[in-house]
Amino acid sequence: MLRDSFGRVATDLRVSLTDKCNLRCTYCMPPEGLDWLPGAELLTADEIVRLVRVGVERLGITEVRYTGGEPLLRRELVDIVTRTTALAPRPQVSLTTNGIGLARLAGPLAQAGLDRVNVSLDTLDAATFKRLAHRDRHADVVEGLAAAEAAGLRPVKVNTVLMRDVNDHEAVPLLRFCLDHGYELRFIEQMPLDAQHGWTREGMITADEILERLSAAFDLTPDDLEQRGSAPAERFLVDGGPARVGVIGSVTRPFCGACDRVRLTADGQVRNCLFATEESDLKSAMRAGASDDELAARWIAAVARKRAGHGIDDPSFLQPSRPMSAIGG
Repeated sequence: MLRDSFGRVATDLRVSLTDKCNLRCTYCMPPEGLDWLPGAELLTADEIVRLVRVGVERLGITEVRYTGGEPLLRRELVDIVTRTTALAPRPQVSLTTNGIGLARLAGPLAQAGLDRVNVSLDTLDAATFKRLAHRDRHADVVEGLAAAEAAGLRPVKVNTVLMRDVNDHEAVPLLRFCLDHGYELRFIEQMPLDAQHGWTREGMITADEILERLSAAFDLTPDDLEQRGSAPAERFLVDGGPARVGVIGSVTRPFCGACDRVRLTADGQVRNCLFATEESDLKSAMRAGASDDELAARWIAAVARKRAGHGIDDPSFLQPSRPMSAIGG
């Protein structure tokens, strides 16, 4: 198993399929974009499936989530999902996406065995969306959400980052929208993972603020019927349920002590924490002829070095050199 020195066992694998994205969300990257990884540096589809297979068959991985950048930009995505869901034991397979292109791919992905999707949507206003993402694609995201629901990729989860004086007034309307459409909304505290390194604690809308805004319009009660375990979101029943809303307080309410995640970047690096400053190279070893046993040993060693927590509150905290788009969520 992928066990660290604090006894945590990683069973949830997040795999970035590309560092490219077709949006330019301000909390992730600058309007002009970034220097993308050269194609030869990216893992091939066969290499991705091989590493995922090693994780599932040898290391106890039970959940695989494909991320980016924007994973829908990866041409082999449906094939990768098909081959992942064919593994034994079969892992749960999900996708985190910005939703652009999901209207076209939701059906094929469902047929490939994808279990569910998380779709990023930070605003209900098309003009605000364009301001945030520097692209006029709001309608595409809404269409993608509807397609995911129609394809049976349930529960369709919506990820929202609130930003001060930008969209923080939309907390209640966003929750009403998700309740009306049967989506499950997750508010996420903005994290220091932007390429510009412009994040500040003062500019972040905290979990407490999010709950205060929602409580002005809804009756929220902790969902005591479901054990949180390693889940990042604190879940609340809305007006007595069954509808729920989640709040992920990665910064102010860290859940590092129960973390069960490990990440694989698009260029084949293992990251034992979203905020890790060190990586372990599996791609070079694999391309040099490493066996599955050797890859598994490298992976085990990488996770064993995981720190107790992300350390954002520590004065010595250093933001990772890679932005979120190059790490995978």
